[in-house]
Amino acid sequence: MQELHDAPLAPLTTFRLGGPAARLRTATTDEEVVAAVREADAAGTPLLIVGGGSNLVIADEGFQGTALRIATAGFELDGTRLELAAGENWSDAVARTVEAGLAGIECLAGIPGSAGATPIQNVGAYGQEVSATITDVVAYDRRADETVTIPNSECGFSYRHSRFKADPSRYVVLRVRFELEDAGGLSAPLKYAETARVLGVEPGDRVSAQTARETVLKLRAGKGMVLDPEDHDTWSAGSFFTNPILDEEEFAAFTVRVAERLGSDVAAPAFPGEDGRTKTSAAWLIDRAGFTKGYGTGPARISTKHTLALTNRGDASTADLLALAREVRDGVREAFGVTLVNEPVTVGCAL
Repeated sequence: MQELHDAPLAPLTTFRLGGPAARLRTATTDEEVVAAVREADAAGTPLLIVGGGSNLVIADEGFQGTALRIATAGFELDGTRLELAAGENWSDAVARTVEAGLAGIECLAGIPGSAGATPIQNVGAYGQEVSATITDVVAYDRRADETVTIPNSECGFSYRHSRFKADPSRYVVLRVRFELEDAGGLSAPLKYAETARVLGVEPGDRVSAQTARETVLKLRAGKGMVLDPEDHDTWSAGSFFTNPILDEEEFAAFTVRVAERLGSDVAAPAFPGEDGRTKTSAAWLIDRAGFTKGYGTGPARISTKHTLALTNRGDASTADLLALAREVRDGVREAFGVTLVNEPVTVGCAL
């Protein structure tokens, strides 16, 4: 297992931000992952798990403990059943399933990061979420000191959430298993209106899975959501804030604030949420609160392509990023009475 000391962490994140780790270990097998976690736990050493780094905001001071980079490999396809090692590149894995003619995750193309992170965040985009196809998750349970297999029904999946995210110090994901669909090369029924519109079909229709994947990649690229080292709009964590989900009382109060600020003829985006609640658009809120594309004058700014992405323009610090995030969060709350919640995990810092 490779080990480095006072090792830079910024190059391991899509933000390219954060200070060094006191120790950085890189594990290439499940056994190495478990051994490294056990060692850190036995010594009482703080432990940071690093996958693709697409959902991490690390403090400028760095991490005074052991950072464990999971670089395991494994793509096993048996009919419609897929098993991915936690270290597998997610976007590459999606491409391979589409090449195999399978449907179910084709609209999750282009999402940066590793496979092991997908159940933690219940990754979703363009009408698909991994919770719809995950059958079970193999993880190391630090509390029980054993490797466990957790079925979908026990993963606690909800919007951008899971039992793994709810209890981040307990589980280390090792493998993720999926059940995909053989629809003769067609996609799953399209659920996202924008994707259907671009393809000239109706929601619920199917198209070629490859066409769906390529369309999503173009849509994401147009919003700066596909990694490109030359494009600072992609030096981000993708969507920085989750879409707010409001109960009946909260949504009624929000509607009043919208009318007061923007006029009674303006209707905020509203979509059915979980448990009878209503989901609205964080991007819409940010834009209507005055934080438009490209907002900011410092080294951390809103993307010029999408208001949900906060970006490092090349020489930002984590402090710069957090200052911008607080400005946006507080501005939206002042304008509409809704508090945005950050999607990336913060390490050694907080909003």
